Amino acid sequence: MAQIGFVPDDIRPSDIDETPLKGELPRPYCQRMALEKAQATPCEAHEVVLCGDTTVSVGRRILGKPESEAEARDFLTLLSGRRHRVITALAAKSTERLLTRDVVSNVKFKVLSKEEIDAYIACGDWRGKAGGYGIQGPASAFIPWFSGSYSAIVGLPLAETYNVLTALGCRANWSTT
Repeated sequence: MAQIGFVPDDIRPSDIDETPLKGELPRPYCQRMALEKAQATPCEAHEVVLCGDTTVSVGRRILGKPESEAEARDFLTLLSGRRHRVITALAAKSTERLLTRDVVSNVKFKVLSKEEIDAYIACGDWRGKAGGYGIQGPASAFIPWFSGSYSAIVGLPLAETYNVLTALGCRANWSTT
């Protein structure tokens, strides 16, 4: 956020159930997660709350954050040699308004060898990342092509974030960059 002139005063985790609903598609799921996080986070009169969610999907399948090395390996095997979507949704609110946006990007993985998957799993970069990878880390070596927003694939669409924050009255402080 500092790149776009904003430094949060506080970071508050939203305690919500992130389980997809039966039959829920990836984009509506991601939009719902961002909205529920915003709704679950208190907002005082002088505050703007920003929440977001990033989801990786292969077709209708939602790939969340893997809970184990085995699940991360399954995700990487599924992504190997394929295109998939990365959906990032955000919700920003003041006491008067709520704004939402989402960005859908497409990412292609090269065909991964067992050795590449093993090495990536061993480095631990998959932990805590939707789909079991982060484009900004070692997995960048696996991605020959993407279309859409790089910052949204990382997890926060900067242009959209800037637009919703300024629409809610926040002013960028470029001296923080």
